[in-house]
Amino acid sequence: MTSGFSEWLRERSEPDWTAVVTHPFAEAITTGAVPDAALRRYLEQDFRFVDSFTALLGAAVASADTFEARVPYGRFLGQVATTEEKTYFHRALAELGGRLDAPPEPVTAAFRRLMDEVRARQDYLLIAAVLCVAEWCYLGWASRAGEPLPERFVHREWIELHEGAEFRAWVAFLRGELDRLGAGLGEARREEVLGVFRRAVELERAFFDAFWPAGTGDG
Repeated sequence: MTSGFSEWLRERSEPDWTAVVTHPFAEAITTGAVPDAALRRYLEQDFRFVDSFTALLGAAVASADTFEARVPYGRFLGQVATTEEKTYFHRALAELGGRLDAPPEPVTAAFRRLMDEVRARQDYLLIAAVLCVAEWCYLGWASRAGEPLPERFVHREWIELHEGAEFRAWVAFLRGELDRLGAGLGEARREEVLGVFRRAVELERAFFDAFWPAGTGDG
């Protein structure tokens, strides 16, 4: 590999990767144009990931191979559980008339199964791969938002949660872990990680597709 392992994984997850970060649903969030009904369903389902995502962060803390790697996971775990992202879901779903206990839709259930599978295996490299997809994809679309950001908080704050110096540093850490761990892997192991990484990207695309209004010609 002439580039880092994370970039190698991303390149081999095309065209789905680009379809995620340029998705019309994500673009509609960045411009404030996504219909309320679609945003409500999307946020209801995204909230269903919080438990599995938190458990996956905990597994990363437990399975990481260095103390230096455990610390960022532990720090981010605390942020997810106690700070503005959790608060945002409560406020946004109240604004949109949504539910915190909406039943998971099929694509949500499929993504949660992937998270739970890699968590149960306690395989740090696979855990890092799934976390990296989830965060790097969101940085990808959020970083495309133009100024000024939408005035309505349900759009603006969701963008801000996935952009900015702190979130960029978090994604850089996840990519750095993949690059570090991927150096010198044999072909079979590289392909195993790629399979999980690519599956996560496919599910990210399917997740956006599920909530983009049908019949627009863009979904």
